[in-house]
Amino acid sequence: MTVTFAPSARSTVGLEWEVMLADGATGDLAPRAGEVLAELTETAAGERFTVTGELLTNTIEVTSGVGATVADAVHDIADAVGRVRTATDPRNIELLCAGSHPFAQWYRQEVTDKTRYHKLIERTQWWGRNMMIWGIHVHVGVEDVAKVLPIVNALSVYLPHLQALSASSPFWAGERTGYASNRALVFQQLPTAGLPWPLEDWAQFESYLDDMVRTGVMEDVSEVRWDVRPAPRWGTIEVRACDGMSTLPELAAVAAFVQVLVEHLSRQWDEGRTLPTIPPWFLRENKWRAARYGLGAFVIVDRDGTQRLVSDHVRELAERLRPIAVELRCVREFDGLHAILAQGASYARQLVVADAADGDLGEVVRHLIREFRAGPTLRDHLASLGE
Repeated sequence: MTVTFAPSARSTVGLEWEVMLADGATGDLAPRAGEVLAELTETAAGERFTVTGELLTNTIEVTSGVGATVADAVHDIADAVGRVRTATDPRNIELLCAGSHPFAQWYRQEVTDKTRYHKLIERTQWWGRNMMIWGIHVHVGVEDVAKVLPIVNALSVYLPHLQALSASSPFWAGERTGYASNRALVFQQLPTAGLPWPLEDWAQFESYLDDMVRTGVMEDVSEVRWDVRPAPRWGTIEVRACDGMSTLPELAAVAAFVQVLVEHLSRQWDEGRTLPTIPPWFLRENKWRAARYGLGAFVIVDRDGTQRLVSDHVRELAERLRPIAVELRCVREFDGLHAILAQGASYARQLVVADAADGDLGEVVRHLIREFRAGPTLRDHLASLGE
């Protein structure tokens, strides 16, 4: 199978943010995406952003245009959320984002009436119906298809860092799971989801796709659901490992981290270096540790099995790679990593709220609604990160 990797400007950025719709009175998920999208169809025409539906009718996805900088993409997302609120506020629908809803039940959710979603549910059954998950996707442009798979493989080393920073699903269907990111382990139950196969070049990727399509595993490349994958249509590498981010500054920080990592690895490739990888058994263990312990995880960072506290390793990477962030004009957003490390990722904040409320998960939902409303509506949140 021949798959063309579209031309793309190097290190450009695109963002996708999956957002929950919740009833303003109860905090439970609200299956009202259809009416929200119907109202926005005309008013969003011609904008850089898009607002679309997702697998479940309790979800919308806001997507940026192609940004020369992270700030460009984040501003698109902020504008999209602002536009969505023109339809949701009058309906007493609240917006929030996390990897999971603290107490919603899967069997009460409605699947969006699209053929692709019905086929997914028909095949995956109980696991598919359990996909009450929300995430972010970060696209970074790559100008040379020869780089794509080597960078995907090297980025896999940093997936636990990104997963820990974004972890926001400590509750599932009303229960405390003991995991920082329960979403990470639920999502990998789908066929073709999870860690990427360690393919060496584009020809091997095409061969993989040919095998998958020929045997009926998938219909096309869009059904590759790896934690980090090539996105041939856009000419990007797409990181999909992250839980839904609860605030806009956190989304911006993680997006900047992804952009800087891709550019860093791209430069290493340009210099003729072999990009760093670790054995797949270490990658699998790292994913589990980040899902279980979040920023408290000790992850394996090299082939020798060296283990580091992931929060410390993020700090070191942030200091070492900051000059690239300066060059890419995303240093304000990039420095937001330190705020996440200082105040705790969303999973930790949710647990604190739950404990203070004697386990009342309704209060956790209200906390997430407050966080989301405080962030995406004010563009000066980015400026507050400092120059």
